[in-house]
Amino acid sequence: MVRSKTAVDKISFSELFQPKLVTVLREGYHFVDLRADIIAGLTVAIVALPLSIAIAIASGASPVQGLYTSIVGGFFIALLGGSRFQIGGPAGAFIIVVSTTVAEHGMDGLLLATLMSGLMLMVLGYLRLGTYIKFIPYPVTVGFTAGIAVIIFSSQLINMLGLELTEKEPGPILEKLPVIWNHIGTCSLLSISFCAGTIIFISVLKKLCPNWPGMVLSIIIGGAVTAFFNLDVVTIGSKFGTMPSTLPSPRLPDFSFEKIQAVFPNAMTFTLLGAIESLLSAVVADGMTGRRHRSNCELVAQGVGNIASAFFTGICVTGAIARTATNIRAGARSPVAGIFHSIFLLLFLVILAPLANFIPLACLAGILAIISWNMIDKRAILLLLKASAGDAVVLLVSLSLTIFRNVTEAIIIGFALGALLFIHRMSKAASVTTDRPLVAEDMADVTKQPVDNYEGEISKNSHTVIYHISGAFFFGAAASIGSVLDRIGDNYRTMILDFAQVPFLDATGANTIESLAEKAKKQAITLVICGASEQVLKDLISHGIKPPSVHLEKNLEKAVKKYIKPEGIIA
Repeated sequence: MVRSKTAVDKISFSELFQPKLVTVLREGYHFVDLRADIIAGLTVAIVALPLSIAIAIASGASPVQGLYTSIVGGFFIALLGGSRFQIGGPAGAFIIVVSTTVAEHGMDGLLLATLMSGLMLMVLGYLRLGTYIKFIPYPVTVGFTAGIAVIIFSSQLINMLGLELTEKEPGPILEKLPVIWNHIGTCSLLSISFCAGTIIFISVLKKLCPNWPGMVLSIIIGGAVTAFFNLDVVTIGSKFGTMPSTLPSPRLPDFSFEKIQAVFPNAMTFTLLGAIESLLSAVVADGMTGRRHRSNCELVAQGVGNIASAFFTGICVTGAIARTATNIRAGARSPVAGIFHSIFLLLFLVILAPLANFIPLACLAGILAIISWNMIDKRAILLLLKASAGDAVVLLVSLSLTIFRNVTEAIIIGFALGALLFIHRMSKAASVTTDRPLVAEDMADVTKQPVDNYEGEISKNSHTVIYHISGAFFFGAAASIGSVLDRIGDNYRTMILDFAQVPFLDATGANTIESLAEKAKKQAITLVICGASEQVLKDLISHGIKPPSVHLEKNLEKAVKKYIKPEGIIA
């Protein structure tokens, strides 16, 4: 049975945006899978509990908003996502951009920007741009991730030291450090002890009992000590009040046309960072499991998750690499584990919310300090700094812009530098070889320029020249290749271009060949192109490079037999 083009398009669209949960259920889902997913969901929920609270506080939101984000946003990401193992929630990468949005536009502005970002992510997914968003150069990813880690750490210095500020905490790091120094005399030894104790406890427990939930145990111990001894230290309860133990009623964020215009740049930043972070997490999950995610479906799910999060006063939600990796290591089989992660977090909210009031902020600052350290890929940074000057520049520029400017500029400028570096390397990889001498480059336009005599096998009476072109023939390489092709003398009657090693041709490369064809026609030179792949041949013809201006042959052997004169010498 032959299907129509419309039917094929519908099927391909359906397959492209089919949630992985549907795929799993169609493959067959059994009790043993459910049991494994429940255990994995509980494990990752225990890890997500302190992270959600800590990241929300560092982002300028309330601790309960972090839980709302993981519960609601994480649920829809698991339900509709294109990855089997993705766990959604607030991410450390968003701390600086979320806190900046709250400072500039208030909480309503943050919720509106989150909702708008969700809509943008859905648009990106339905436009099938997810495939391209993953193509962020590795040095850029390493650089801006390390920069975000530095910002997260600096944002927690006040809570780590227990400082009492007499002014509002500045956002930019260069403004923040002098304020911290001016108030260093107000530091609290109790806060420093809680922070240092948290870091030491988690680090030691990870070495001795790597499967134990060190972050959860650290805040339980810290809260218990604070409550039992009635210590005078800043806690979640003293800073934010009593945490509610239920989800809020959904509501649409307040908005106006002016408000939408004001938060639009912030929403764009959320969208760009969210798309990169979530797809990077999905790629990591693929590498750990051998599975393949659906990029565009994942973006749509991320969009729905952000919209739902905003309706329940949550903050930005995205795929979280650490929690996704934990989910996989815990034995997850399907997106059901992500759904149970949200259910368990909801149960924790209902049952444990009153106990969270005793958690010291210094303990959460210690957790974020560990997250910051783990976010910096030390090995990758050293390798990139040693690999090449170009990669080192891209890395350092992305890192510096993230710390001293903003994440959006870091990604865009880093990507641009990475693209330029790629173009430079690709242009160097393209080359032209021939068995004939070239006239001097500054004499290439002089007519009747004689060709230097050859020694050895090549006859001085040969009327044929063969050029072997290799590498991508694109705008980055067209100038250098074109300059070689133009440096020929007038005594040649046949020119053969061997395209067998050309994988790609763009409009600039085609224009170079077109100009060469015009020059060959004026000088009565027969121009032959051979060995071009089907796609390259199609591109040549679409640019008007076809008979009678040029002759096209399947391979070099046929071109030699057909066009070289008896006295010709071939390459």
